[in-house]
Amino acid sequence: MKVDLLARQETALQQQVEHHLLASARLKQQISQRCRVSIVAAARLMAETLQQGGKILLCGNGGSAADCQHIAGELVNWLSKDFQRPGLAAIALTTDSSVMSAIANDSSFESVFERQVQALGNADDLLLGISTSGNSSNIVLAVRAAKAAKLRTLVLTGVGGCLAEMADVAIQVPSNNTQLIQESHLAIEHILCELVEVYLFSEKQV
Repeated sequence: MKVDLLARQETALQQQVEHHLLASARLKQQISQRCRVSIVAAARLMAETLQQGGKILLCGNGGSAADCQHIAGELVNWLSKDFQRPGLAAIALTTDSSVMSAIANDSSFESVFERQVQALGNADDLLLGISTSGNSSNIVLAVRAAKAAKLRTLVLTGVGGCLAEMADVAIQVPSNNTQLIQESHLAIEHILCELVEVYLFSEKQV
């Protein structure tokens, strides 16, 4: 009896696995049609920033904070061992716990990225903000600070929210499902890093 119950549960779980993976695949198909123009525009903006001696500052919360570190790692190191090139300047504003906790304690958590942009950002730089909702208050303040300081601005979001209207370039994943948006953001982030290499290095092949 117990074995039969477990077997039925496993069948349901397998169906859930299939449902999630197919939903993620369908969303990426939509992105390939709806977002390819903005993805290329974003990569060009990143490449122009780096080519002109600027750096890329990245901010996000939760899983998006991890994405910031992931992108910075791909740029500072390299995306693939098959194409080794000089390091590219990128800083994840999500990593310094002392700075973040000091700002959050003395001011507010909403200011943890804004303050860093004001301290570290230059007019040649680019701020990349990641928010699945498109409304994260600390990302909104960071983008405002970046624009006030004449930085380029790029955001990755889901549908809706105010960030897309604020940034120079916005990549809006056509979904409200946070998990699926995050999975799609990761794919987009890898593509962005690859396209940046194509823009910057003539020997990099598409």
